[in-house]
Amino acid sequence: MNKLAVVFYFILIILSFWACEKEHSPQPVQPKTGKGVFIVNQGNFQFSNSSISYYNPSTKQVENNIFQRVNDIPLGDVAQSMIIKDSLGFIVLNNSGKIYIININTFEFVEWITNLTSPRYIYFINNKKAYITDLYAKLITIFNPETFQITGNINVDNGNTNYNQHATEQMVQIGNKLYVNCWSFDNKILIIDTEIDKVIDSITVGIQPVVIASDKNDKLWVLTDGGYSGNSFGHEKPELICINPQTKEIEKKFVFDINDRPVDLKINGTKDTLYFINNDIWQLSVEADVLPENPFINKDNKLFFALGIDPVTSDVYVSDAIDYMQPGMVYRFSAKAEPLDTVKAGIIPGFFCFK
Repeated sequence: MNKLAVVFYFILIILSFWACEKEHSPQPVQPKTGKGVFIVNQGNFQFSNSSISYYNPSTKQVENNIFQRVNDIPLGDVAQSMIIKDSLGFIVLNNSGKIYIININTFEFVEWITNLTSPRYIYFINNKKAYITDLYAKLITIFNPETFQITGNINVDNGNTNYNQHATEQMVQIGNKLYVNCWSFDNKILIIDTEIDKVIDSITVGIQPVVIASDKNDKLWVLTDGGYSGNSFGHEKPELICINPQTKEIEKKFVFDINDRPVDLKINGTKDTLYFINNDIWQLSVEADVLPENPFINKDNKLFFALGIDPVTSDVYVSDAIDYMQPGMVYRFSAKAEPLDTVKAGIIPGFFCFK
């Protein structure tokens, strides 16, 4: 090899190392103050390709993969949900068994909570106490949002060895009572006294309550998916029910077709209108006694997966998972179902967190 070839060879090596270093170094993201929407992209189970996108509704600009770009570490395996407290965002990583805490303006890593089994959602009871639900742990973890330290847990194990009960999911609070839906192979809404951190009662609902919400009248709304054909826990028609938490009685019940598969339920900022996905997007007043005849937004050829309702404007955000492998799309509509914007997010956009 002559001298010129040797020099050229070493230049190529140096350039390749420089390119690799550049590829893996943090990519700058400008701090984002003011209103915005965090799009939590689940990613594929065991692929560790979850991510966070940030959308500015004023400029209609989206920035993808902001956590990894800023912090130079992957987010983790299955990003389930996110919640904001003050200037901090708490990102729940289900299969990674941890929670990342970031600054909501700079997206920089602040702290983490680890050694969780299969965390799902967070609810803040007060400045010093928060709950974390879990798919498999049979307990709800208690932690201090100021110190990020785990301080205890609530036992939710009902002793049923046939199923992994109770798999706790979303939480809503009315007074000092917290209501938790138990989704996987279950049919219970647990009632927790937040002053003593114990399960004190439960409400039996249809098979697999997948989502829970509360309305302006302090009534509970529960969407069940009904299980599936061959499900050992049972299979029935999905339901949307309204519960009086004081009497624990079901006051309204809307029954779907056995082949329907409702997947998400959200309520607007004034808590008087429900939105849910059942192939299309449907809108329902909390005062209604019958389901609407026509959808609020037609799915056309889309695969609607997750909903988010802006608590101020009531704009509707819905994700399209497409094929669950490629980056999904997010569609934004006005409260009157007018199309406002379309952006590409990450793989399986599954949750919206409004800043």
